[in-house]
Amino acid sequence: MTDGTLHDAFVDELRDTYDAEKQIAKALPKMMKAASSPELRTAFEAHLQETRGQVERLEEVFASIEEKVRGKHCDGMEGIIEEGKSVMEEDFGDTTMDACLIAAAQRVEHYEMAAYGTLVAWARVMGHTDAADLLQQTLDEEKSADQKLSSLAESGINQDAADAAHPDEDEGYAPAPKSRSKAVAAKKPARRR
Repeated sequence: MTDGTLHDAFVDELRDTYDAEKQIAKALPKMMKAASSPELRTAFEAHLQETRGQVERLEEVFASIEEKVRGKHCDGMEGIIEEGKSVMEEDFGDTTMDACLIAAAQRVEHYEMAAYGTLVAWARVMGHTDAADLLQQTLDEEKSADQKLSSLAESGINQDAADAAHPDEDEGYAPAPKSRSKAVAAKKPARRR
């Protein structure tokens, strides 16, 4: 019995990522339906189209290294998607739900960026230039999707959700200051050396 090689690990990661993309393609329509912001719905719809293209691109990567296209169940993505489903089952107001959907979607994007970053690095070091270039395209798309989500959150969705949580506040939420005695008591004494 021989030890597995980096090529074996690369193929295994490709199969895991292929399955992850397919799971995302199934989850995005549910997220679109749960979103109340038209801009967020549009972003999810655009990313669904992009995800379908990423699945096809992964199939090209398999072909470029002469490996059979096959997925391997991605437990990590399953867990992230399950967390997103549980958020959609909560009884949140529209803006709070949108803020939570963005957070859930960004967890997905960050997981994908980690996977694609690894795949690109491994493909390059093994000389799989075509595969690396294809994977880099997807990595760039995932980074762009994450930036779009951040932009949506920062352009008002998070503030609207915060305003709904604290309607009496004029300038966003500011926690009440602690009394001096509680603040001092809460501090731990510095260690002496």
